[in-house]
Amino acid sequence: MAIAIAARAADTGPLAGTTLLTGDQDRSEEMRSGIERYLDRETAAFMAARGAKWQRDNSSATAFAGSVAPNRGRFARAIGAVEPRQPNPEPQYIGTTSVPARIAESDRFTAYAVRWSVYDDVDAEGIWLEPKTKPVARVVALPDADQTPEEIAGIGGDLPAAAQFARRLAENGCQVLIPMLINRRAQFSGSSMLNRFTNEPHREWIYRQAYTFGRHIIGYEVHKVLAAVDWFSRQNETAHVPIAVAGWGEGGLLAFHSAAIDTRIDGALVGGYFGSREQLWDEPIYRNVFGLLREFGDAEIASLISPRLLIVDPSAAPVVSGPPAAVAGQRASAAAGRITTPDIAAVRREFDRARQLCGPFAASLTMRKAHANSATGIDESSVLELLQALKLPRRTLAPAAEMHVDSRWAFSADDRQRRQVAQLEEHTQRLIAVSRGVREDFFWKPAKLSTPEAWDRAMAAPREILWRDIVGQLPRRDAPLNVRTRVLYDHAESIGYEVVMDALPEVTLWGYLLLPKALAAGERRPVVVAQHGLSGLPADLINEDPKARANRVYKAFATQLVNRGYVVFVPHFPWRAQEDYKRLQRKANPLGLSVFSFILAHHGRLLDWLETQPFVDPRRIGLYGLSWGGKVAIRVPGLERRYALSIASGDFNEWIWKNATMAWPSSYMFAPEPDMFDFNLGMTFGHAEMAAMIAPRPFMVERGHDDGVGTDEMVSFEYAKVRRLYDKLGIPGQTEITYFNSGHEIRGVETFNFIDRHFNWRPTAKP
Repeated sequence: MAIAIAARAADTGPLAGTTLLTGDQDRSEEMRSGIERYLDRETAAFMAARGAKWQRDNSSATAFAGSVAPNRGRFARAIGAVEPRQPNPEPQYIGTTSVPARIAESDRFTAYAVRWSVYDDVDAEGIWLEPKTKPVARVVALPDADQTPEEIAGIGGDLPAAAQFARRLAENGCQVLIPMLINRRAQFSGSSMLNRFTNEPHREWIYRQAYTFGRHIIGYEVHKVLAAVDWFSRQNETAHVPIAVAGWGEGGLLAFHSAAIDTRIDGALVGGYFGSREQLWDEPIYRNVFGLLREFGDAEIASLISPRLLIVDPSAAPVVSGPPAAVAGQRASAAAGRITTPDIAAVRREFDRARQLCGPFAASLTMRKAHANSATGIDESSVLELLQALKLPRRTLAPAAEMHVDSRWAFSADDRQRRQVAQLEEHTQRLIAVSRGVREDFFWKPAKLSTPEAWDRAMAAPREILWRDIVGQLPRRDAPLNVRTRVLYDHAESIGYEVVMDALPEVTLWGYLLLPKALAAGERRPVVVAQHGLSGLPADLINEDPKARANRVYKAFATQLVNRGYVVFVPHFPWRAQEDYKRLQRKANPLGLSVFSFILAHHGRLLDWLETQPFVDPRRIGLYGLSWGGKVAIRVPGLERRYALSIASGDFNEWIWKNATMAWPSSYMFAPEPDMFDFNLGMTFGHAEMAAMIAPRPFMVERGHDDGVGTDEMVSFEYAKVRRLYDKLGIPGQTEITYFNSGHEIRGVETFNFIDRHFNWRPTAKP
């Protein structure tokens, strides 16, 4: 619509001080593709810049391990391995009168069903293989997520004998614990209370609710491994033997990460996982780690293990082409993502890079040749190499022994999976309430209430944390904006321009500038930046056709505002529902960036330009947005202080609860928007905290009673903290909330009056 209008009006010339905008390309796609190119370039640049974050000391093995300790701590936080574990865990037998704990036996070892404590409300569950001789090593063996512990122990299943690596370890004298992993099926991904289920793999289901709290399915399961290592270490106090981890596929990832974090692990065998992580965005979302690529690729993670032992087994990765297909009764909300086996040459390049990083300790890293059974996991030759690397006297492996069949006639692996998923659900759901107290201690208590000016100064540190650590901050750009414009429309009351400017290298900002015709020469007027929502376009905010859906939602509020005498700018919000747009968040997150990194850059450059315009009063620029535009109105003005006023419509909420809860049907847990979540936001900033960073500037919430993005109760619950702040600062008139009888739409009555009052403006037209 806008392009067609502009093409008809192109001969009227550009806005003064700009050049003529030409062409009829899709401006939304131009913005999207520019952001993607920027992210692709930054991914390559971050790899080259990682060295600045490391201070390796090659003078001795002890010095090397100590020098990377700060990196080790940051890596643990990045993967969500942050909670204190239960002290002194010890496996407990799982058995009943009909399901015995001793499940199988050979002449070399006995297999038991066990659980061991991780957190006060989370156990690991799996199998303990106890050799019948004194253990020569203690090993945590990790199957792929879609394998069971029984399969790699040789107790049922159809895994080839050579790939039953846990069994072969036990047959050769190792004490072995095999945790069950959360798998990639989806039958428990949902709420039985709400009768709402999804096709999200169980790993994604836990990832979604944990990510908001700085937790992760990876961190949870690494802690299950390390709880086993806690037990191994206690046994080693009386009978010391090497401790190792070994895993394939998702188990390889966990073995790799566990060894990187815990120096008590003497050696790691990693199969079906190691390689370059620059394509992390294309892997399943439950592998997404915020900020990982700023500091870590697999080579850097490997250097956290050195000078201890790491054996990379380049076996094929498990094949994952995407999430499970939705079946009857499931919502298709899962994220795209696949696992493929990297080219062996690429694995070798990353391995060689790891050895280079390890300097004189490079020999602690070994990469095996691909083997015949690579499609099914770790094979016997890799097991032998691990034992030899641990300095155990083994020239060959002992022959395989005959195993008795599983004696548990009533055992269900699905029931075990359900129990483990439910434990992590319950543990993470408790964090919703816990996080409110954490935010209180982090945000509210340190900032003393005195004067509005003192409060604003006190917000400097939280602003930096939110922008740098949670949202992700892009470098400030001062290059010329290269603004191009053309007339969009020319009406009796106002004239509209289509505007394109350069925000970042190759990244444009597109929008509409609406100017009242009554502007006098030299007159500076207040500005309202009007922000549309997800999948919207700037044209939606000037659509005056009462039959159009855009008009029913937005009420042409940009047009209403310009008719009231305001200068209005309608920037495009370059996030739409298609996969091409979701992919941007996936590419941004491993770089420590997000959608709002770019939105903030866009708004910063927009304000740079608006402040220079002769018709703009730079002290009176406000922001008013609906839906995703409401998200912009909550987040951006708290960080971009040049906005003098903000109105959030159709979004303000108990945001942390909305992201993570399983108890409300409109939670993002059930939505096809896996790119919605911000890592660790719940332990730092909710909507009230974001609004508090806008104070003492005017802030307003517009809420339709029937708006399904939230409930009146939860909106009021969150807004109460905002109201209390403004009252305590002695400026209660600077904030308001308005409720109205409708849904997810602009009302534009009380909000317009709020703008008029705070911008000291007498409107030239009524809504």
